[in-house]
Amino acid sequence: MSPSALQLLIAVLHVVLAVGVSAHIVLTKDDVRAAIGWIGLVWLTPLVGSLMYLFLGVNRIKRLAGQLRRDRAMTGITHTGSHILPHRGVAEAEIPERLRPLATLTGRVTGAPLVGGNAVDPLVGGDAGYPAMLEAIADARTSVALATYIFDRGTAADRFVDALAAAVARGVQVRVLIDGVGARYSRPPIVGTLRRHGVTVQEFLPSAFPFSHPYFNLRNHRKLMIVDGAVGFCGGLNIRDGCMLSLDPPDPTQDVHFRFRGPVVRQFMGAFAFDWQFAAREALEGESWFPILPADVGPVLARGIPDGPDEDFEAMLFTFLGAIAQARRRIRIVTPYFLPDKPLVDALKVASLRGVDVEILLPARSNLRTVQWAQGGQLAQVLRGGCRVFFTPAPFDHSKLFTVDGEWSLVGSTNWDPRSLRLNFEYAVECYCPHFAARLDAMIDAKRDAARLWTIVDQRRRPLPVKLRDGLMWLAQPYL
Repeated sequence: MSPSALQLLIAVLHVVLAVGVSAHIVLTKDDVRAAIGWIGLVWLTPLVGSLMYLFLGVNRIKRLAGQLRRDRAMTGITHTGSHILPHRGVAEAEIPERLRPLATLTGRVTGAPLVGGNAVDPLVGGDAGYPAMLEAIADARTSVALATYIFDRGTAADRFVDALAAAVARGVQVRVLIDGVGARYSRPPIVGTLRRHGVTVQEFLPSAFPFSHPYFNLRNHRKLMIVDGAVGFCGGLNIRDGCMLSLDPPDPTQDVHFRFRGPVVRQFMGAFAFDWQFAAREALEGESWFPILPADVGPVLARGIPDGPDEDFEAMLFTFLGAIAQARRRIRIVTPYFLPDKPLVDALKVASLRGVDVEILLPARSNLRTVQWAQGGQLAQVLRGGCRVFFTPAPFDHSKLFTVDGEWSLVGSTNWDPRSLRLNFEYAVECYCPHFAARLDAMIDAKRDAARLWTIVDQRRRPLPVKLRDGLMWLAQPYL
């Protein structure tokens, strides 16, 4: 084939592919900026742009989720766990009057009831979180369900493997779900070790690549553990030695996890069963997984909020927006990654302009440099709106905390970035309880007291090369 004929063939193939891909983008994308960006990439980078979209831009999970919904319709599985002996939601009169609109919003977004009678215990870091989780596994009588993004080899992993294997030996039903990318943070992956110890384990959307990468899409970022269907753990803790500061790891990570008891744990189990059936095609049913739970073990009204790129799409985004709109006095956000879309940025600015004290606490040094640079290109937007930004010192803080007016709080796995809010599967719990919010606010106070206030003057004083680097990286914000 002559060079001119080859060039013509490539040009025709590019046009045909670009037309087809552009049609798919127009018909399936909801975000106009993402649509424009993908179409520009497709047309301006012949063949490469189309291939990138086919690999990275198509939400293949929807087809799989459609099959899962059909399976669930046959088995009765729901992500809220309300298919077996559901607890009634609290009466409207039990919800603080000013927070009822927010409760209505999250109820409609999730389809799950707000349930009372829950107890919540914060567990700071792996040094507190892991022993509590391991003790619960050791006390398990019927079932253990564990979902994590990262299950990294090391001291912490060895303890969990031993505890899970001992539970299996006692006759406890054990199911472990590890994200297909997170499983590859250490080599060889821990999956084989768990199986050799008799633990039933499954990867969520196994990766075709033999390595991990923080920017792969459609990951199961949820961190859940449910023991005997009665004690639930949720938060930001992965299983890795870096979270155990007592080990003096080379890359220490501060985090916080939460132990829940009460009716809301049923919703945790429902979310796990939903994911497990998707990954393993096994339905988890019966009293081993969904027992009758005591209805009054604490003062917290709580609701689980699953979020993902399928049928729960933007549930967390709507929750964030609703909580910000409801604020009257104070909003406090602790997050390792802060790259909110424009609607969230505008909501925070409007809240600040209404007189709400908006505090945003971020790590002074991130574990993802590109995200930190992009973040630096965006902070001026919230600073100009009157929000206050604090940079917390080392160790890197991976905590995710969100409180409003000392009455409402949100904890879980969700970060304030497009990956968490659009591309990953996340799980958080909203809590209506001033006593619990006060405990979180005390934790935030301690972080803020050790942090450095970052002002708009500091933002403007950055060297020009830093501003250009951060601004250019900010252009990639939708993909970070």
